[in-house]
Amino acid sequence: MNAALLEDRVDPGKAASAALAALVHLALAVLLVYGIHWQTRPPEAVEVELVRAVPDPPAPVVEAAPEPAPPPKVEAKPEPKVEPKPAPPAKPDIALKEKEKPKPKAEPKVEPKPQPKPAPDKTSKQLLDRELKELAAEREKQLAAQELAQMKATHAAAARSKATADYIGKIRAKIKGNIVLPPDIKGNPEAIFDVVQLPSGEILSVKLKKSSGHAAYDNAVERAILKSSPLPKPEQGDLFSRALELKFRPLEE
Repeated sequence: MNAALLEDRVDPGKAASAALAALVHLALAVLLVYGIHWQTRPPEAVEVELVRAVPDPPAPVVEAAPEPAPPPKVEAKPEPKVEPKPAPPAKPDIALKEKEKPKPKAEPKVEPKPQPKPAPDKTSKQLLDRELKELAAEREKQLAAQELAQMKATHAAAARSKATADYIGKIRAKIKGNIVLPPDIKGNPEAIFDVVQLPSGEILSVKLKKSSGHAAYDNAVERAILKSSPLPKPEQGDLFSRALELKFRPLEE
């Protein structure tokens, strides 16, 4: 009896499952039919309209506008100098934090009092006067010696000059004694000759240095010089001169 009851009892879950399965199959059938219809639909025609290209119209001639005047130059203002910021003060060293030791006070200098000068001794004064007198006397002696030396040099130069003049005079006298004056000479012209001689007095050369303006007189003096060789010797050997300059005038004594 129980078994028969169970068979006659309907399970509500089975009816729901069957309805869901039928709904799924129906949706699958619709999907398949719609997909086949979308794939078999012919493509739509595309219309294309051909249009002939028209050339562009010529561009209008545009006159060039005058160049605008250049804008006035604006002088650039100098940028303000930015002064560098002062560096931050250095951190004081730890060693400077220590208190400085007080410096020892300088003791005032005591200047020595000037001692009074001793009174000059009479003996020292006498010695000083004596030394001054000796210096003055020595100075006078030196001045006197200088004057004497200068006088001796002057006398020696004068004596040498006189001896030289006497030596040249003897030479000129000998040459003048051999001059034969031309008869047509006028006035008192001067002729100067350079004469070179040996220590023995022999003449090496005679050269006319300045003409008298009368050729006959110049030739007469030159012949007389050559005829006077050897020339007189000086009394003192140091007065000898190898080169002589001799001057002659016709009216000279």
